[in-house]
Amino acid sequence: MSSRQIIVVGGGAAGFFAAIAAAEAGAAVTMLEKSARFLDKVRISGGGRCNVTHAWVEPREFATRYPRGGQALLAPFQKFSARDTVAWFEARGVKLKTEADGRVFPVTDSSLTIVNCLLAAAQAAGVKLRLSCGVESAVRLPDGRFELMMNGASREKLICDRLLLATGGCRAAAAGQLAVALGHTLEPPVPSLFAFEIQAPWLRALAGVSLASAEVSVPVAQRRERGPLLVTHWGLSGPAVLKISAWGARKLHDFNYQFPLRVNWLPTMNPETIVRDFHARRVSAGAKLVVNVPLFPLTARLWEQLVLAAGISRETRWSALAKTQAQALVRQLTGTEFQVTGKTLNRDEFVTCGGVKLAEVNFKAMASKLCPGLHVAGELLDIDGVTGGFNFQAAWTTGFIAGQAMAE
Repeated sequence: MSSRQIIVVGGGAAGFFAAIAAAEAGAAVTMLEKSARFLDKVRISGGGRCNVTHAWVEPREFATRYPRGGQALLAPFQKFSARDTVAWFEARGVKLKTEADGRVFPVTDSSLTIVNCLLAAAQAAGVKLRLSCGVESAVRLPDGRFELMMNGASREKLICDRLLLATGGCRAAAAGQLAVALGHTLEPPVPSLFAFEIQAPWLRALAGVSLASAEVSVPVAQRRERGPLLVTHWGLSGPAVLKISAWGARKLHDFNYQFPLRVNWLPTMNPETIVRDFHARRVSAGAKLVVNVPLFPLTARLWEQLVLAAGISRETRWSALAKTQAQALVRQLTGTEFQVTGKTLNRDEFVTCGGVKLAEVNFKAMASKLCPGLHVAGELLDIDGVTGGFNFQAAWTTGFIAGQAMAE
């Protein structure tokens, strides 16, 4: 059993896992959250369902889903994997389910199930939970302990033997400043996992249309992704777009989020196959209007707009479709070009890349190499994953490892 006094700064996923692990090992743990509520990001994640993790359990494959930090997470995933996360929650009464795409959710489809579990586990372990407690400064004392000065008129000071920073992504300038004050440097934070703003009126008119699979490419960033695609009131979103935004986060930032985008709406069909399909329609549906006979799996609304965007009039029948028109339609189906004019963020849920440099952290204990007694976990690190539960798994893993190490 440990007699260490530990303070965890940040009441999110990583902070809770660390606090619980340390307290269950016998340490005296205090968690400080600057806002008026714990686990806000957990509450809203996955549309309020909380995508706890992903079903893949082989660490090497799991690590490939992190644009930044995958290599560093290989060893930690050996210690605490997605399988361990599932076992951890189920041991505490939370039933989880795996959906067809591998995402793992509570069977209740409610993030409150996860929030309540974490709060109950922390309270049962004896973690002292404090809300509305922002930390103004942190210094390492000559005896190796840490002194924290709290915000507010009281100017309260707290002393601890071990300190964990789990303050979340560095999109807010203050999030990483405690780490900087204790000797660390930050990779500049930029958004990851965002949708693309596209001004094309005909596309925006299709808001709500989705495809199970499309191929999206950004030539200037040399990125290409395939996956579900969603048309929104602002442009394009869905896993295919989010993956590109994650892997190309820094390049797209450098382009000020203004760049050409190409969409292949039929990635499983090559141009020759599409031309043969057109020929068959001339024979079997020659009298019908082209706009009224969509190719599977395109929706009728999307097909109509693509036909019109190819320069084919509404009155054109299959029997009268000229070769040049057919070629223009093939180009539209396999490579519609848009100009992205900006990004669209879910201001509460989005992920940032950037944070504490990974070379400054010992991942065996999530311990600072520069400041003995200091540990770092979660999104404060320069780690970010694609959508699908990977960011939460990084939080659970790094938090658990940090918590156990602090209590030793």
